[in-house]
Amino acid sequence: MAKVARVGKKEEMDFAEEARSWPGIWVGEKLSRNGDFLMAFADAAGNALEPSMVVDNKDKATVAQIDIRKLVGDAKERKLAVAVLATRDKSQLRHVDRQRRWGQEDGVWLLRSTRAWLPRDLEVLRPVFERMRAEGPDFLQRNAALGDEVRRTLADIDGIEGQLRKASTAIEKAQALTAIYRARLAGLCDSAAARETMPGSGERKNVRTTGENGNGTQERCPASQRQDLA
Repeated sequence: MAKVARVGKKEEMDFAEEARSWPGIWVGEKLSRNGDFLMAFADAAGNALEPSMVVDNKDKATVAQIDIRKLVGDAKERKLAVAVLATRDKSQLRHVDRQRRWGQEDGVWLLRSTRAWLPRDLEVLRPVFERMRAEGPDFLQRNAALGDEVRRTLADIDGIEGQLRKASTAIEKAQALTAIYRARLAGLCDSAAARETMPGSGERKNVRTTGENGNGTQERCPASQRQDLA
């Protein structure tokens, strides 16, 4: 249990350090209880803007429903309209979490994300947060269709990212094959050039053509005739 606690603590500190480097994002100090951190968009001076959200970091094989319930309870206790569950890797999210990354859970709007996805997700949600700041935290409750649109948007972006990853892999493979074939052709060119410049390959053999003999082949000049010719 102590080892698990140390791993969880390190995950929280790593996440906070990384998130504080994101432009336009404010991250509070570690909470003593009820979640891990408070997070919000920041103004030009770096101050937190409403609404704030509570962020729970998870680095475990798979998140469980109890993790969702606890996070939603933490948000309600702090009277926050938005909560974020952020795993280290998307494989740690359940299939149901990946299918419904944004939705309402017991009156709290919950974003299921990862450390890699979260900056992108927050940028997508920025207009929603701006409207919540202007019209109040219940803006989304009054506009349920908007919540559905956010969910579809995140799903579409996830799909596009998957295609881009496949394309990137294909490009990397093509580049690797290009390097291999370039090296192979360079070696073949070097071998061909070496054969053309071998010693003696261009010397003329001491052969006198006397016409074809009965076998249809050329006769080599005898040594006595070579002396006479000289």
